Amino acid sequence: MSTTPIAQTIAPTHYPCRSQLYRRHISSGARFEEVDDSAVVADYADAGDEVHQATHLALADLSTLPRTGFKGAGAPGWLEEHGTQLPNSPNQAAQQEDGSLIARLSFGELLILSDLNSESTLPAILQDRWSLESAKRVYSLPRRDSHCWFALTGKHAPTTLAKVCGVDMRTHKFAECAVAQTSLARVNAIILRNDLATTTCLFILSDVSSAEYLWDALLDAMVEFKGGVVGMAALRALAVAPD
Repeated sequence: MSTTPIAQTIAPTHYPCRSQLYRRHISSGARFEEVDDSAVVADYADAGDEVHQATHLALADLSTLPRTGFKGAGAPGWLEEHGTQLPNSPNQAAQQEDGSLIARLSFGELLILSDLNSESTLPAILQDRWSLESAKRVYSLPRRDSHCWFALTGKHAPTTLAKVCGVDMRTHKFAECAVAQTSLARVNAIILRNDLATTTCLFILSDVSSAEYLWDALLDAMVEFKGGVVGMAALRALAVAPD
């Protein structure tokens, strides 16, 4: 599904799905656009500057984008029956033909993330087709309900995470589509590298109860490198940037 930026009259409260941080985004001057059943931050009034900011160091809230998950001994086979390409080993991700990502957290647990444009219907299709009766030894994990989703981008992203995480995420150590399940600022998190063309991008997912705390912890760690917040417009622009 394509998305069209909409003026700031769009309000997150008009939609059934909202980020835990929507009040903060509003207070920061965010302009929102409609994506499926939610409003996401398009920008904070200057999308052009945000593109530059995102190549340096930026934090974006993707928490309302579609995602889901499944676990169980039958989960890998069931997903493959639906035409997906799975990573061979845990702590790896594989990009699908429609732009979505499947991260393998263990041999029997998988996380499915939409693309940034929310054009991928894979999370919704899989969720609609799943049932305890039709998918033997497969259990649904509603990750959109349970986990917030942030993106930390730019050349200083790995150095910023080094201040709050013990995993070495420098680009020559933490490869594209690598996944880490670790402690980040003392909360459990899933970190997945998914670069936007030539710009480093680290997806961060954590329990929704930690969303505000983790957002603040990351912003605090970014101060040294003059990081800032950006909206979806900047991320999409970088994703199609020429090499």
